[in-house]
Amino acid sequence: MDRGIPTEAVLEVMRQADPPVSYLVGTPKGRLSRLEQELLTKPWHEARPGVQVKLLPQDGELYVFAESKDRVAKERAMRRRQLKWLWTRLGQLSAMRLTREELLMKLGAARQKAPTAWRLVAIEVDPRSPAFSYRLDRTKLRTARRREGRYLLRTNLTEHDPAKLWSYYLQLGAVEEAFKNLKGDLAIRPIFHQEEARVEAHIFIAFLAYCLQVTLKRRLHALAPGLTPRSVIEKFSALQMIDVHVPTTDGRELMLTRYTQPEPELSLLLDKLKLDLPAQPPPKISATAATPASPM
Repeated sequence: MDRGIPTEAVLEVMRQADPPVSYLVGTPKGRLSRLEQELLTKPWHEARPGVQVKLLPQDGELYVFAESKDRVAKERAMRRRQLKWLWTRLGQLSAMRLTREELLMKLGAARQKAPTAWRLVAIEVDPRSPAFSYRLDRTKLRTARRREGRYLLRTNLTEHDPAKLWSYYLQLGAVEEAFKNLKGDLAIRPIFHQEEARVEAHIFIAFLAYCLQVTLKRRLHALAPGLTPRSVIEKFSALQMIDVHVPTTDGRELMLTRYTQPEPELSLLLDKLKLDLPAQPPPKISATAATPASPM
């Protein structure tokens, strides 16, 4: 499963695999336009509170048209904020005395800052003078409003239970979050190994690190709900392990491996998580006297 938009060739390889690979993928907006009329006749099914879907079987696949009320509100607020800023900016630019080149540069900057709103405004620049006109494209605005918070998925799964299909889709977010944590909180970076055994070892260590991170997350959820794994790791980074080397009178060396004493805030966190620091390791002493350096 993948949230991206794979090519038809990739999907065909997945279908022809032995055994076939199940997928639940996003689709281009152009396909939504093509299926929009057929979807209008389909009934809504509630996948969970605030989320409803329409199911459309076609060509051996199942199209899932999903609408999230929270997503509708979020995307609509973002679009309105961008459109309000762009409309104000265009009014400011129309009142400025600029050269044509300066005008084009400032319009380009406005387009880069508000790309969603830019597609909803028809702007015409005079080919010979630094003047332009703009108007709201109401047809595009109506289309944008109709599609806010709604997206089209396609799958080769035969499951028709909307709740189960939605749970499959939510797993994609968990997978993406795992990769984000590996690259972010756990600071896993690409290493170009030359041997297969080292590649497998790298993957194994990264997997162990992720398992520990998930374990910490679940422990925090139960014992300290207000904290995140990232904040806890940052707090624990203040706890250091050091080696203290002390020379003795007979020429040997005493080595004390010690961890630093936790600050009061960290001690409180340890108590909250029901964790106890191990005892300080016993000291070590070299068995023979150190050999003095020979004079040059």
